[in-house]
Amino acid sequence: EKLEEDNSSTECREPGTMDLKFTSSRKYISISVPSKSQTMSPHIKSVDDVVVLGMNLSKFSKPTQFFICVSGVFMFYLIYGYLQELIFSVEGFKPFGWYLTLVQFGFYSIFGLIELQLIQDKRRRIPGKTYMIIAFLTVGTMGLSNTSLGYLNYPTQVIFKCCKLIPVMIGGVFIQGKRYNIVDVSAALCMSLGLIWFTLADSTVAPNFNLTGVVLISLALCADAVIGNVQEKAMKLHNGSNSEMVLYSYSIGFVYILFGLTCTSGLSPAVTFCSKHLVQTYGYAFLFSLTGYFGISFVLALIKIFGALLAVTVTTGRKAMTIVLSFLFFAKPFTLQYVWSGLLVVLGIFLNVYSKNMDKIKLPSLHGLWKKTMEERKTRTLSQTV
Repeated sequence: EKLEEDNSSTECREPGTMDLKFTSSRKYISISVPSKSQTMSPHIKSVDDVVVLGMNLSKFSKPTQFFICVSGVFMFYLIYGYLQELIFSVEGFKPFGWYLTLVQFGFYSIFGLIELQLIQDKRRRIPGKTYMIIAFLTVGTMGLSNTSLGYLNYPTQVIFKCCKLIPVMIGGVFIQGKRYNIVDVSAALCMSLGLIWFTLADSTVAPNFNLTGVVLISLALCADAVIGNVQEKAMKLHNGSNSEMVLYSYSIGFVYILFGLTCTSGLSPAVTFCSKHLVQTYGYAFLFSLTGYFGISFVLALIKIFGALLAVTVTTGRKAMTIVLSFLFFAKPFTLQYVWSGLLVVLGIFLNVYSKNMDKIKLPSLHGLWKKTMEERKTRTLSQTV
């Protein structure tokens, strides 16, 4: 853009350059700024666009975007949870949780490869060593979580997965020396008490309750608490994409599980069993993996558009709905202790969200409520006197 123009001077012809020229009478500066699409790499060229399943949500209004994201989260994850419990309801399948994880990792790798081919930048940005660590944690998270369903009721597993805050706080205290406020401690305490109460109720009403399931889901929870930090750091440091993360972490994890099942002789019995129940195993596993892959896409879109606070609220509601549907669709013993312990966990989740967003959420204090009550009483007395 020219500030001043002299008839005897020449213009800057190449974009991205700056010429400073002087004449005897006056001086001018000619600056040509490249367009936004020229300065940005193809990998982040559409940074302002939010594309989910080939649909650009940026073209819609905010309420429409919210409705689409929430509908996608509830629809795909409710189907995901239903299929996961349906697979384990097949008689004789409970010992093959690790094989289901192997199949799931295989499908996720294929989905990630397909999605990676649809974007312009296909280069691997994150180092292979980092992916080996992420893959190991992913195997621990999903493998132990799937295997725990062979020992626990599905609602108990979901309740445990809601309480990721507990291992995060413990690790922060012992590893990083962090200090937490009273709200965080109260949130962890509510979650802990809710978990204990829910587990005791499960052990009372479930005849096949096994403490092994609690140990497995607890280990999965610890791995899940670590993997989020590792993934976030790797993607920010190396500017990696979601499709790249899915492809390499799940494909390397597939090799890990395949090697483990081969060494422990657990692959042959699982293949033999699943070959006799193709639809109930591989068919359901494909839909189970597909809905999970689509569901996480809507969650990431919800976080990008509306922030983590609203995303946590929506996913918490989805998990509560999953528990309710689990009791409706699958016959299992029920007690009111499930309700009270679940509400205690929900209270802990709310306190955790409130602690992270105290500047956005303003709750009235007891002093404020008392002061407001006294002012209303004085106003009422004055009006009666008048």
